[in-house]
Amino acid sequence: MKPMVGDLVEFEELAGYNSIEEILPRKNEIRRPAVANIDRMLLVLSAGKPAADLLLADKLLIQAEQNNVVPLVVINKTDTDGKRAEELEEQYACYNTVLTSARNTEGIDALKERIRTLCVCLAGQSAVGKSSLINRLDESFDLETGGLSKKTDRGKHTTRQAELFYIKDCDAYVVDTPGFSMFDVEMKKKEIAGYYPDFSQFRQKCRFVSCLHDREPDCAVKQAVETGKINRERYERYLRIIHSLEEK
Repeated sequence: MKPMVGDLVEFEELAGYNSIEEILPRKNEIRRPAVANIDRMLLVLSAGKPAADLLLADKLLIQAEQNNVVPLVVINKTDTDGKRAEELEEQYACYNTVLTSARNTEGIDALKERIRTLCVCLAGQSAVGKSSLINRLDESFDLETGGLSKKTDRGKHTTRQAELFYIKDCDAYVVDTPGFSMFDVEMKKKEIAGYYPDFSQFRQKCRFVSCLHDREPDCAVKQAVETGKINRERYERYLRIIHSLEEK
């Protein structure tokens, strides 16, 4: 078994280095970012630039739920576009969310309380402010932070590997991870809806037990979309995900 950031290990102290003897059983692990034994996955979205890739965000949330990792949606850069921050908060109202600004420290104290005594990892695109948030969680840190490419308006990679940091003020461990833009869900399409908490109260009312909430008649999830009880944009991204699984 290959070691991952977050692993608990038994090791031997040798001259000048330590040798891992055994990797202890993991309570969970996720593939992107590659971390183990995580209490929370902090999905960081930008209310400004770069524009939030919500399809990627939904896939990461599915992965977290699938691997028994509790997600927390962190909407950062609220100082740049407050209206967009509110829109994102509404789309992800079925999850725990916190609004932050690494620039003016808005929401940092609230974030500390959400992660107190836990081991958490940050996940999301490049330049959404993951490293900047860690710098705010502990002002003694001075992690390199990246900006946007002038050509593409996308983030530049500054974090090149997953790294674990201890936040003394809230007795928490935080894993900073590289940003990425591509991620594929690996599961059967009939399983996907089970990882959408906003679908849960409606799925049992569908006419068919095996309903995919796509083309089936008498689908309670589709009815909830039409009445505004489920966010339409999020539902449409759900369809994109299950249709992409059909194409493979």
